[in-house]
Amino acid sequence: MAFSDLKLFALSSNQELAEKVAKQIGFPLGKSTVRQFSDGEIQVNIEESIRGIHVYILQSTSSPVNDNLMEILIMVDALKRASAESVNVVIPYYGYARQDRKARAREPITSKLVANMLETAGVDRLLTIDLHASQIQGFFDIPVDHLMGAPLIADYFERRGMMGDGYVVVSPDHGGVTRARKLAQYLKTPIAIIDKRRSVNQMNTSEVMNIIGNVEGKTCILIDDMIDTAGTICHAADALAEAGAVEVYASCTHPVLSGPAMDNISKSAIKKLVVLDTIAIPEERLIDKIELISTADLLAEAIIRIHEKRPLSPLFNS
Repeated sequence: MAFSDLKLFALSSNQELAEKVAKQIGFPLGKSTVRQFSDGEIQVNIEESIRGIHVYILQSTSSPVNDNLMEILIMVDALKRASAESVNVVIPYYGYARQDRKARAREPITSKLVANMLETAGVDRLLTIDLHASQIQGFFDIPVDHLMGAPLIADYFERRGMMGDGYVVVSPDHGGVTRARKLAQYLKTPIAIIDKRRSVNQMNTSEVMNIIGNVEGKTCILIDDMIDTAGTICHAADALAEAGAVEVYASCTHPVLSGPAMDNISKSAIKKLVVLDTIAIPEERLIDKIELISTADLLAEAIIRIHEKRPLSPLFNS
């Protein structure tokens, strides 16, 4: 498939995913370089003409979050100054999404600040997967295409026959019930909810309080949008095992996996952790418990549909 007026560029955060997306579309990645001066300043160079071209940049704002975000902003500025017809940013994992509201006095709403920065730089459209809070779409005054990871996760379990009444999809908290219900609809299973209480003074910590739903004698599938230190998901898995679950699987769209995450997962009751490749995972962190699913086909199809002005709604089905 040839598109003479379409190019995809990759920045530093997820080169492998960008190469897979470009291969799926049927063209090579655009030529560009990113380097840092000794004081940490970022410089971006575009090494081919993009005048009159619809450009897509693929970059997750994962760790190092601020460097990856700055790379996007600088790249967008370079593309606008080089007369790109449109600049579309593909951010599979949108960083700062957890700071989407004022939970306490004098807190910033950093998700909105990042949206403002992207728009000010000149982004024409945003394509992303599973925002931590769906209302972040409303922080933008440009089109935001919000894809779902649940169909890919559902496909993984469906191919292995993990469907029906012998299985239960479990949300690790009340906020993820909609996500769990969607996966349960695909797999035709009931759902359960972990009722947890998070410590007021400590981030990345939680205490499991109660399990709402029947999990005894069932195989449980936990689903969350992201796993950071893995404390919440591992506590939930252990609680399910103690409540009589036969096996516990876990899944998420964004494998942040920071700090003690790998140690927590290794020691937990989780049999297999199914994750998408919205964030690049170093080879040494791909332990046996982790199963990696590519989003390349989904992103490539979305880019083609956007470019051809076709609807994205078919991509929301399993």
